[in-house]
Amino acid sequence: VRTAPALRQIKTDIGMRVVDDARRGPSTRDVPEESLMLTGDENIVDVDFAVQWRVKPDGLGDFLFNIQAPEGTVKAVAESAMREVIGRSQIQPILTGARQNIETAVHDLVQKTLDDYGAGVQIDQVQMQKVDPASQVIDAFRDVQAARADLERAQNEAQTYANRILPEARGRVAQITQNAEAYREQTVAEAKGQTSRFLQIYDEYRKAPQVTRQRLYLETMERLFGGTDKIILDSGVGAGNSGGVVPYLPLNELTRPRPATPAQPQARTGGTQ
Repeated sequence: VRTAPALRQIKTDIGMRVVDDARRGPSTRDVPEESLMLTGDENIVDVDFAVQWRVKPDGLGDFLFNIQAPEGTVKAVAESAMREVIGRSQIQPILTGARQNIETAVHDLVQKTLDDYGAGVQIDQVQMQKVDPASQVIDAFRDVQAARADLERAQNEAQTYANRILPEARGRVAQITQNAEAYREQTVAEAKGQTSRFLQIYDEYRKAPQVTRQRLYLETMERLFGGTDKIILDSGVGAGNSGGVVPYLPLNELTRPRPATPAQPQARTGGTQ
């Protein structure tokens, strides 16, 4: 005959056992075959947790007749549920801030599974007692954590540098773009001006070719010799001059302004007093 713990809360430990020592008192013993679990990112964690449960007030018959070993069933279902939840989680959240979410997920999964079994069991609480990297790999895990911290620091430094340098680069790009746009507009405007002038000259040339050629020639000569010194030689003057004097007209000297000649002091007249 099997009796049911009606309305009494029962605690089932998974991953650890409480050992009574007459001299030292109660202590816990790790059970690796239950506590070692594989995470979603292929790390190993050591998880000890407890499940608090009771018989449902209206599920006494199910509890007595639908399952053979209620406590063993709760333990097996809870361990399987924890392995499933841990198996789809990353190790970093498991070790830091995701405990409550994991406990809730395991609670709901255990309750659903036991309800599917018709076990007549109510899960009150799932509480994670200890979550650590496996002792065999804890040193390597700490090295990985240190490397991740270094990586995060390097990324933050790189982001800080990017935040500083990118606006400067964008400013230079904008300045270069503006200069290029201004140069393009200037070049296009000059080309249009030259094209318009050429078309005007061509139109005049078609109307009066000889006059236009003469005008272009004179304008070109004016541009070439406008700022240079000019000397005119007349080969027809002094052709029979045997003195060897070359007749020329120094226009540049004639047109250049002459400096003023200082006044000479007047000679004093009269005798000495």
